[in-house]
Amino acid sequence: MTKLLLQYRQALLALLLVGSFCLACRNPASQQQAAATSETTRVVELEVLGIAQDAGSPQMYCRRECCKPLWGKPESHTAVVSLGVTDRQNRQQYLFEATPDIREQWKNLSTRLSPVLDQPSGIFLTHAHMGHYMGLLHLGREAMGAKEVPVYGMPRMTQFLSSQGPWDQLVRLKNIRLTALRSDSVQLLNRHLQVIPLLVPHRDEYSETVGFLIQGPNKTALFVPDIDKWHVWETDLNALIKQVDYAFLDATFYDVDELPGRNMDEIPHPFVLETLETVKKLPIEERQKIYLIHFNHTNPLLHPNRPANSAAVNSVKEAGVNMARIGQRFAL
Repeated sequence: MTKLLLQYRQALLALLLVGSFCLACRNPASQQQAAATSETTRVVELEVLGIAQDAGSPQMYCRRECCKPLWGKPESHTAVVSLGVTDRQNRQQYLFEATPDIREQWKNLSTRLSPVLDQPSGIFLTHAHMGHYMGLLHLGREAMGAKEVPVYGMPRMTQFLSSQGPWDQLVRLKNIRLTALRSDSVQLLNRHLQVIPLLVPHRDEYSETVGFLIQGPNKTALFVPDIDKWHVWETDLNALIKQVDYAFLDATFYDVDELPGRNMDEIPHPFVLETLETVKKLPIEERQKIYLIHFNHTNPLLHPNRPANSAAVNSVKEAGVNMARIGQRFAL
């Protein structure tokens, strides 16, 4: 029975993706026009706003060589993982994650429209770990005093926000408006932009954890910043990569030796070396869709230009896989 359910889920996801692509396929002329546009005139565009693990880089009190040279150099700090989506035709902008760095991230994203928007058109949350939702506080009365910003999360996530202080104040004062999502169901934002949440196994102390399929009029991005291990996910990662155009994947730790003295079983993530092993049989054109993201401050891939990190960086390049970088923009 379990095998049949998994097969059904895979078929359902494929069907949802095909249905999304057909929206663009009905108008081949619009596809050609979108492909011909420049970066600044794309109708729907995804932007990388942050790439670090929840605590950013440098991390508080870290005196190791990964962080020590960064103190006193704000320009060298790395923002917490987040994506932004801009829909120019509908003048909408969405944040994926509300991070501790939301102030600068929203400023950077909002400049993609002129005149700029006062507040996000919506915020999608993957789960209730500190780096992924704490930025919501900046929408509150003590800060910008936002007006009913739509916040999308899974049922336990929205229940957590509506029942626990200080988050419930955001709901009561109508700074945010919560929308509960359902796994594998389409959240339609407009006629050519939609989001599908995918449940993933992770440490779910306060909420479920999801990744997102972000589907534009022409292309689809997979966003999974946090997961325990690929092999415990009921979804076949390689099959899913084949169905999308970009895949932003959890790369918190490079290998098992990264945190001496810490029990890595208490903070499970797929090591980068494990991810490279998982996708190695994919054709090179499929592996090139992958963008590693959510780097811990100790991960050598976070600072690829340091000579000491060259071996790790080369292992990723030789595998045909990319490392996400803040400011990268992708047509959807």
